[in-house]
Amino acid sequence: MLKRMIDTSVSFVLLLLLSPVFLFTYIKLKTSIGSPVIFKQVRPGKNEVLFTLYKFRTMNNKKDGNGNLLPDHERLTDTGKWIRKRSLDELPQLWNVLKGDISLVGPRPLLVQYLDLYSADQKKRHFLKPGITGWAQVNGRNEISWKEKFEYDLYYVENQTLLFDMQILWLTVWKVLKKEGIEQEGGVTPFEGNKIQ
Repeated sequence: MLKRMIDTSVSFVLLLLLSPVFLFTYIKLKTSIGSPVIFKQVRPGKNEVLFTLYKFRTMNNKKDGNGNLLPDHERLTDTGKWIRKRSLDELPQLWNVLKGDISLVGPRPLLVQYLDLYSADQKKRHFLKPGITGWAQVNGRNEISWKEKFEYDLYYVENQTLLFDMQILWLTVWKVLKKEGIEQEGGVTPFEGNKIQ
């Protein structure tokens, strides 16, 4: 309950304080990419309950000759790269925090299609609410393997405390300022399940 109170208070204050940044980002994307500016996608939350995640859209909708969307890294615009590098695309998720869909800190909400690919241990990441940032994000984010990401998520699930959350939030601010672990050459590799040795 205390974690929820902190989430609500901090997200509300940040939404107010960062409203000029929201407006700046909105205008920058509106003039460079067009509508819609907000990207919406259904993700699994706590206990795998689905919710709609909000982010600033950083990719265009260009398609190939067959009408299929081009790969993500080909649709990521220069403006989108600039916004992602500063993690401004994540700001609308503060609304998700205020609504109670996610927390400030927790395992990142991944794609719905990954649900059937998890091992029993990996499914434990849904014991808690997902978060804007998490233990995996401050330990490499897009620069570490899926195996490492899930190990960090499980460690957080088993060791979550408010003090641990404060540590992660502080490290997140530091990582954002240093622009570390944000982009990966060719885009993020999709999770394809656990290969049986």
